[in-house]
Amino acid sequence: MDYLLPALGMVFQGDILLIVLLSCLFGFVVGVLPGITATMAVALMVPITFALSPLAAIASIVSAAAMVMAAGDVPGALLRIPGTPASAAYVDDAHKLTLQGRAGYILGVGALCSMLGGVVGSAVLIFAAPMLANVALNFSVFEFFWLSVLGLSCAIFVAGNDPVKGGLALLIGLIISCVGMEYSSGLPRFTFGNADLLDGVSFIPALIGMFALPEILRSFLRAGKDVDTSGTRAVDEWKNVFSTVWGYRRVVMRSSALGSFIGMLPGASADIAAWISTAVARRVSRNPEKWGTGHVEGVIGGSSANNAALSSAWIPALVFAIPGDTITAIAIGVLYMKGMNPGPAVFINNADLVYAVFLVFLLANLLLLPFGWLAVRIAKVVLAIPQRLIMPSLLVLAVIGAFAINNDFSGIAVMFWMGVLAYILEECDVPIAPIVLGIVLGKIVEQNLMQSLISSQGNLLGFFERPLSAVLGCATLFIWCFPVLRRILRRSPATAAA
Repeated sequence: MDYLLPALGMVFQGDILLIVLLSCLFGFVVGVLPGITATMAVALMVPITFALSPLAAIASIVSAAAMVMAAGDVPGALLRIPGTPASAAYVDDAHKLTLQGRAGYILGVGALCSMLGGVVGSAVLIFAAPMLANVALNFSVFEFFWLSVLGLSCAIFVAGNDPVKGGLALLIGLIISCVGMEYSSGLPRFTFGNADLLDGVSFIPALIGMFALPEILRSFLRAGKDVDTSGTRAVDEWKNVFSTVWGYRRVVMRSSALGSFIGMLPGASADIAAWISTAVARRVSRNPEKWGTGHVEGVIGGSSANNAALSSAWIPALVFAIPGDTITAIAIGVLYMKGMNPGPAVFINNADLVYAVFLVFLLANLLLLPFGWLAVRIAKVVLAIPQRLIMPSLLVLAVIGAFAINNDFSGIAVMFWMGVLAYILEECDVPIAPIVLGIVLGKIVEQNLMQSLISSQGNLLGFFERPLSAVLGCATLFIWCFPVLRRILRRSPATAAA
């Protein structure tokens, strides 16, 4: 309380509140553009922070990151084009609810769950930062390897009712992630002599292509069939949002806690938290057969986890100057530039400023609700535009977005070929979500595997020597073997009876 009261006075000033509001507006506008990540939004904010005070600079980054992560759900729900990689985890269910005329409803649910997850993550940041950061520091490459492999295992959970097709899709994603320079030797791999592929397949153009192009093609093939907008009335839909979220309150709390834990691990991100949380929600769901048909549970799980992870990622950043993700890596540079050196001493030298940053987290996440209301109002306008007019515009926007990532035409080529691949696979009922997960986690798994093998000199027992690594490894192996064990146990009574 000695630091909280001065922090309140620092935050609730006209200039700071204006910075938070304008940064949230900027994050909302950027977030609704397909393919723009939270990292890109924060990077665009850095030049502006040069002219701001330390608190205003960090407040602008925090506010923009929180808003762009939540706003990424808007193009995913309305157009099936994820605004961020995290929203790709639950984009299918969100968009199918839009096709059922419930765009306002699903956008409201996403905004409310993002706010609740962000508040939980902020609370974890405020009350448990030093303790949880110590846990995060105990993670070595062995623990990160098992954690990333565990994330890959979630591909089967988000794949639908056919695990074979889900495994095939994951394998395709892993093959795509292998394109580029091999991690340990630096030799080119699967580049076919193309210099543009030395850095691998650019993820954002691939994401745009896999989700945008198939939807654009299908819109032309169905002769301009428009989306029903009868269910997008803001007042009517928001009446159901709160009751729905209350009904899934356990999913919200579990996903927020899981997102907070994953977010505080250095190198993990809100994207990984959203994917793992969505997979866990499906695994323990009472209605797994409804997933993929327009079921709200996946949206609740993923949107609660991503904003919780954004907040908790600041725990290792503030306490030990270790970036929890790419956003906090940028923020650490801003902190040093402003003379607020992160580390254990920051709670002594700048305690009031640290608590002011914590309050900004809460304020930025609370603003997600009114901006969610704005998204619901925008939805009716967007969906009222005929498909024959909006789809060509989306195609132009997708091409510009793919080009702008690296200012290179290779991004457009990646978008095109990945879109063609995704369209063919979807026509064969092969899910796209495991491919995205394979591309995201493939390089992380390979890097941690090679580092682990180098540090243990090729001894596989090294993966189980550390307590945390042993627990994660055994948990991962149990998850892999559980379906086989369950099938054996089910057959045993039948065999005995025969």
